[in-house]
Amino acid sequence: MSKNIILTNQEIEHKTRRIAYQIYETFVDEKEVVLAGIAINGFVFAEKIAQELKKISPLEVSLCEVKINKQNPELPLQTSLLKEQYANKGLILVDDVLNSGTTLIYAIRHFLDVPLKKFKTAVLVDRNHKKYPVKADFKGISLSTSILEHVQVVFDEDGNSYAYLS
Repeated sequence: MSKNIILTNQEIEHKTRRIAYQIYETFVDEKEVVLAGIAINGFVFAEKIAQELKKISPLEVSLCEVKINKQNPELPLQTSLLKEQYANKGLILVDDVLNSGTTLIYAIRHFLDVPLKKFKTAVLVDRNHKKYPVKADFKGISLSTSILEHVQVVFDEDGNSYAYLS
């Protein structure tokens, strides 16, 4: 399988910064927001957005790691924050790639049990192959791919990130 790079490290940085600005514009009236990143890559992406938000806004940003069983998403998911810690706040659910929408819709279902001021979703890559009526409010790129193609996002320890199509 060959790798077709669809986002370079610099492009991911630009998209992350743009999403951070969009989040700030949407949550400008809030004092605090919670970025809930779906483990593993969604949480890494949420951390990157949080770093940008801290540079450009006075928002207090809390990070929450969301662990969901992607093979069996109807199982209860775990969050690194207690429900009381994100109740009545603005929350952005973050993932790296929106494929069929299964992971995102089950994660959204979890957060609907908690009263939130605003609830939005953010993804780096939106693939347009949804099984569920879920959308990304903030997205880096929309990509029309065949069902046989796969999008992978790599966030390495050296800060050299990229996304590719295989």
